[in-house]
Amino acid sequence: QVQLVESGGGLVQAGGSLRLSCAASGFIFSISTMRWYRQAPGKQRELVAYVSSGGSTMYVDSVKDRFIISRDNAKNTVYLQMNSLKPEDTAVYYCNYYTNWGQGTQVTVSS
Repeated sequence: QVQLVESGGGLVQAGGSLRLSCAASGFIFSISTMRWYRQAPGKQRELVAYVSSGGSTMYVDSVKDRFIISRDNAKNTVYLQMNSLKPEDTAVYYCNYYTNWGQGTQVTVSS
């Protein structure tokens, strides 16, 4: 079955960086579009970025030029490099493949 395991969250000061990882299994990772979502307290879950099987990427406007999504097909892993973090980036970040979700990793940015 599909498994998605996120890691790399934590507490960081504004302006800092974190790199999230999502280790995937149970499907053919190399041909799959992978997505990162986030959900802040009291808000709806929102799409942050995706990377297609061919390497095309998309970002929500609020993270453009700060976040970078990438993938390593040899490791079945998708990454989210988050730079210049802001307090409004505080959320639980989730890895997604179709209707499958990881358990989430908490990112907290202090001002």
